[in-house]
Amino acid sequence: MKKRIAILGSTGSIGQQALNVIYQYAENFEVVALTTNRNVELLAQQVKAFHPSYVGIVDTESAREFGNYGLSDTEVISGKDCLVKLATLPEVDLVLVAVVGIAGLEPTIAALEAGKNVALANKESLVAGGHLVMEAARKSGSRIIPVDSEHSAIFQCMAGCDDPRRINRVYLTASGGPFRNYTKEDLRHVTVNEALNHPNWKMGKKVTIDSATLMNKGLEVIEAHWLFGLSIEQIKVVIHPQSIVHSMVEYIDGSIIAQMGKTDMRLPILYALSWPERLESTIGGLDLAAMEPLTFEMPDFDRFPCLALAYKALEIGGTMPAVLNAADEVAVEKFLKGEISFMEIPVMIEQAMKSHKAIQNPDLNTILRVDHSIRRQLM
Repeated sequence: MKKRIAILGSTGSIGQQALNVIYQYAENFEVVALTTNRNVELLAQQVKAFHPSYVGIVDTESAREFGNYGLSDTEVISGKDCLVKLATLPEVDLVLVAVVGIAGLEPTIAALEAGKNVALANKESLVAGGHLVMEAARKSGSRIIPVDSEHSAIFQCMAGCDDPRRINRVYLTASGGPFRNYTKEDLRHVTVNEALNHPNWKMGKKVTIDSATLMNKGLEVIEAHWLFGLSIEQIKVVIHPQSIVHSMVEYIDGSIIAQMGKTDMRLPILYALSWPERLESTIGGLDLAAMEPLTFEMPDFDRFPCLALAYKALEIGGTMPAVLNAADEVAVEKFLKGEISFMEIPVMIEQAMKSHKAIQNPDLNTILRVDHSIRRQLM
C-alpha cells in the first residue's frame, strides 16, 4: 500500500528534491497535497506530474493566477490557513513540512495533533516552539522524523536507544561553509555571491547564508535539544569540511556511532519518507578507498558569533529562541538585499536578544506575537 504524502513547501529546495525522490519510487508513495507561497508556475508543473487531489497557495493573488492553468481536477485551498488544512487531511499518512520560517510552526503542531507522522525539514518549528511541537507529538503518539541530514544522522545512530541518559554527547558536524579559513577582517568584506557559494551542499538562499554564518548549526543545536531530549552540555558542534560524516553519537561507554553518506539531501529525504523501512537508493554509496581523509576541528565562536548566540538563546529558553530565529530571518534578508554587511548579521541578532525579556513556557499565540514584534522592530 502506498504511503500518502502532503508536502508543505513543494516549490522550495527540499520540496523539489522530495518530489524527485517520489518520482523514482512511484510504487511506494502517492502525493495527496502540495503547497507553495506564490510560485504557481512551478506548482502547476508539479500538479501535472504528480496529480495531487489538493494544492494550497498561501498568497491569495497567486491562487487566482493559478486558475489560469486550467487544472480543474485539483482542489485549490488558498490563504494563510491552507497549510494547516492540508496538514490535517484525513487521507494523508505523512506530512513533509518543508516551508521556510515561522510559517511551519502551526501546521507542524496541527499535523501532529491530528495523528500524522511528520517529516520535519523546517527548523523554525522546533527553534521557536519546540516544547509545543514535542508536547503535541507526545499526546498524539505521532512521530517526528527529521529531514535535516544532521538530525537524520542522529536519529539513525540512536536507533534502539530512547534514553538520553545513555548518551554522553552528540556531535553535529558542520562543513564550516565557504569562509572556514577567513579572518575576521576577511569576513567584513564578504559579498552576497560569495556567501551563497556553499562548497558542499545545494540549498535555498536562507539556509545557505545561515550555513556561512554557522547560525544553521546553532539552530540545529536547539533542534537537537528538543528532538532527542538532550541538555546543552550534551550537544557539541564539530567542523568537518568533507561533509561525509553527517553527525555522531557518543555513548556513555565511550563508543561513537557515526552516520556517513554522500552529500545529497535526497538520501535523508528518502529515509524520512520511507521510515521505518529502508528503500534501496539509486544515488549510490561511498567509495571508502577513494575518499579524501576525513578531518575534524572545533568551531571558532569568535569569528562566527551566531553559533554562540544560539547556545545562549537555548540556555535562556522561553521565547528567546523565537527572538533569535526572527532576528536571524530579518538580518539574512537584509544582507541578501545589500542593506547590511555579513558581519552585521550577528550584531543585529544580539541587539534583538538584549532588547527582549524572555517569557518562559509561552503558548503559541505568545510565540507568534513575539516573532511579529521582533520583525517589526528590526525592519
